[in-house]
Amino acid sequence: MQTPTTIESDSLSHKLEQIGKILRLVGWAGLVTQLSLAITAGVMLLFAIAGRNFNQAAFAPVVPGAPAYDFRDATTPGLGIGIFWAVAGIFVLLFTAFLAFRQLRFARRLRNPNPDLHPKKSDVMQVLRIGIIAGFVGMGLSILGGGAALGVLLSKSLAIPQGAAIYAPTRIIRPLDVMVAMANMVAITAHFLGTIASIATVNWLHRQ
Repeated sequence: MQTPTTIESDSLSHKLEQIGKILRLVGWAGLVTQLSLAITAGVMLLFAIAGRNFNQAAFAPVVPGAPAYDFRDATTPGLGIGIFWAVAGIFVLLFTAFLAFRQLRFARRLRNPNPDLHPKKSDVMQVLRIGIIAGFVGMGLSILGGGAALGVLLSKSLAIPQGAAIYAPTRIIRPLDVMVAMANMVAITAHFLGTIASIATVNWLHRQ
């Protein structure tokens, strides 16, 4: 016959097992999602930066008889601001991926039979709260970067005179320029998913 102490111990073990499973699930999902999206956004930025550097090093006439121009005109002025905020957002995304890794460490410690090695609930909640704050900060940085990139591209599109694509094709919006805005959008998505997961985990732990 089970004593009240035994029943209470079994209930606590079951609760810790549930918390460990949730932390492991959220940790793996956050780590994989955020790292993969950070790599995707980083690759887009590398293509955009490499394309800008290539254009700055190139020089060639387009139409015989037309005035020569430097390919540095092909780089979009002001787009570097979008790149800066995108890089900042990616760094914050890597930090939140590290926090997801810490959740995995907590989940592993909860599976340890030695209760002295179990993490405190306050430590787990602190990591989750830091993740929420970092997610909002990352979203803010990426929104600034995406807004700056889209604003610059919109200004460039409105400033293109009719027929510019014939005499000065470098004045049109290039796919590499759009990649800066796309990289910020990918970062926003990653931060949003990570923040939602952290908020849901905090709410679930509060009910335990």
